[in-house]
Amino acid sequence: MIVWEGADVGDERTWTIAELAEEYGVTLRTIRFYEEQGLLTPQRNGTRRVFHDGDRVRLGLVLRGKRLGFALDEIKKIIGMYDAEPGEVGQLRYLLEQIARRRAELEERRRDIDAALAELADLDRRCRADLDRLAG
Repeated sequence: MIVWEGADVGDERTWTIAELAEEYGVTLRTIRFYEEQGLLTPQRNGTRRVFHDGDRVRLGLVLRGKRLGFALDEIKKIIGMYDAEPGEVGQLRYLLEQIARRRAELEERRRDIDAALAELADLDRRCRADLDRLAG
């Protein structure tokens, strides 16, 4: 269902909370939580939330940040930097620093996982050899 709030906001496309939840595959509770955290700022029409394009974009950015493992406070800081000093350039520089930090953390975790997998493979091989020896 497409909802246009023409009477309230001219010809600008708006979304209901249910539409955003469906589009992004999240719960209404998740969207309300992000609103409580100040990440989304829908207009109110009585008790009804009216989300504009900026909220829709921010929701996508929040969800991407979460998928990449960023903490919610980091996501909030990064998103908030766009409209504040030092602006978009500062936001992008800061984001690049955070990406490098997150990438390094993930690389370290990958090394740890690779080491654990190698150890499990070795243990598996030794157990099978012992089992063959005991059974044979």
